[in-house]
Amino acid sequence: MYVKIFTDGAARGNPDGPGGYGAVLQYTDPKGNLHEKEISGGYVRTTNNRMELMAAIAALEALNRPCQVDLYSDSSYLVNAFEKHWIDGWQRADWRRGKPNEVKNIDLWQRLLAARAPHRVTFHWVKGHAGHPENERCDRLATSAADGNDLQIDPGV
Repeated sequence: MYVKIFTDGAARGNPDGPGGYGAVLQYTDPKGNLHEKEISGGYVRTTNNRMELMAAIAALEALNRPCQVDLYSDSSYLVNAFEKHWIDGWQRADWRRGKPNEVKNIDLWQRLLAARAPHRVTFHWVKGHAGHPENERCDRLATSAADGNDLQIDPGV
């Protein structure tokens, strides 16, 4: 099955405020009908980068069978890690970027790798806040989640 995923993350008062993520999953069934699913969640205290990663994780974890995925994000942090193969180097170097510098958000990178594993995922960067309809929709989901009342604790912060 082929799926398009659009994601975004947001944090208020980054790096110590509430944050949220949003994702829209789209697929077309064999009859040509478009199906969509929205996913969002919020955290009491987090960072924008963590929410960008959580959006991709939540979307990939929502898939119930191996899929071919085009994932669109306005996060160059997320997209470049895969498209420029930074993550491969981080893993080879035991999650280090130079001698003393540990990669940030290792817990989420590892979870994302596990969520991506059964799928064939291609990451695409889109310019944020530039009128891309699905990106704007994900931004609304993420900011609404960050402003919501049902906020979780982010154990990685």
